[in-house]
Amino acid sequence: MGIGNVLFGDEGVGAHMANLLQEKYRFISDEHQVDVVDGGTLAQRLIPIITDGYERVVLIDCVSVDDANIGDVYSFDFDKIPDHITWNGSAHEVEMLQTLQMTDLMGDLPPVKIVGVIPYVIGEDSTFSMTDEVVNATITMEKIIIDYVKSFGIEVEIKKELQIRDVSENTYIKGFDACY
Repeated sequence: MGIGNVLFGDEGVGAHMANLLQEKYRFISDEHQVDVVDGGTLAQRLIPIITDGYERVVLIDCVSVDDANIGDVYSFDFDKIPDHITWNGSAHEVEMLQTLQMTDLMGDLPPVKIVGVIPYVIGEDSTFSMTDEVVNATITMEKIIIDYVKSFGIEVEIKKELQIRDVSENTYIKGFDACY
């Protein structure tokens, strides 16, 4: 599940990664179903999806870490959040943390693996473009996610050779198409 706001550059990386995974890969298993979801900035409205019988969830988003560099990648389980993860970034980042905490409190949260990256925060400006640091980091993020999926015996095939910039420039168009 990719989380992020594509209007704010790097902060849209989760949504862009979800679209990359969906367009680039085919996930094959007789035992498991793999769904790729662009969760955008929906936060609490994602609870019905998160609790819809999934054995586990991979959440792709931005994270905040004191003294980290733009493009640094972090991977951890939600129930073992490292102390250096501060969650003081953008509004959608804080809302997603609260969503996971509420779902956990209700007892409905499956195991969640978080794959996050340190973004360049642009403030109030708007851009669809990600920084080179975050674009480069998506290679590591993609490998972490694919290796994690494969660890459950799920076969992963490449449908189409793509990189993040191949899909990121069209992510916002998909969002508009979904509205009409």
